Amino acid sequence: MSDEEQHEVEESIGPVIGQIEWLDLTVNDASRVKNFYSSVVGWKSDDVDMGSYSDYSIHTPEGRDTVAGICHARGPNANLPSQWLVYVRVASVQESADTCKRLGGEVLDGPRRMGGSNFCVIKDPEGAVMALLSN
Repeated sequence: MSDEEQHEVEESIGPVIGQIEWLDLTVNDASRVKNFYSSVVGWKSDDVDMGSYSDYSIHTPEGRDTVAGICHARGPNANLPSQWLVYVRVASVQESADTCKRLGGEVLDGPRRMGGSNFCVIKDPEGAVMALLSN
């Protein structure tokens, strides 16, 4: 099966629970850090207009694949810690947030709507942080 055929099959199935769907880096100075990673890793970037500032979509050197976002710790990201943040698909953000708290974790942001998804950021009992997404 070609990569294109595989992608079409994945799109027809819809979101997969437990799948990593996105990766963002949130920092105070996204412009500086974007330039750092462009030099170190070879990534290319495009501006993403956030109104009074721009965040960045990050692409492979050939520009074929968008692999991550680099965001300023402002606006909707003001409460997020400075770190790479993995986004994982769950059945229900609210139920997962409630379970997180019940099992000794903490909800750092949300649950709330972000784009077309429900979203929250959790911290596990050991201090590791992850974002959760659901419809």
